[in-house]
Amino acid sequence: MQDRIRAFVLAALAEMQYDVSEVTGDTDLGPAGLDLESLALADLSVQVEDEFGIKFDLDEMETTALMTLDEFTGDVARRVDALAATSGSAA
Repeated sequence: MQDRIRAFVLAALAEMQYDVSEVTGDTDLGPAGLDLESLALADLSVQVEDEFGIKFDLDEMETTALMTLDEFTGDVARRVDALAATSGSAA
């Protein structure tokens, strides 16, 4: 699942005109790496929410900017798994 999330995030970033050619799992999303600004982080978060059916809180944007690509995709994967576990038990 994390590979699918990573591919989606990289495609979304490329579509947003970010150069992802040298991005690795250790690349920071914020100033030390891709330098995503708050609007770009919000845009990426909304795309991820729509694609994977999860939700981010508005106050999580600052924390997200400090994450690496692998940390972010891992966080998304955990949220997707938690959502699946919750909806699976409700069914």
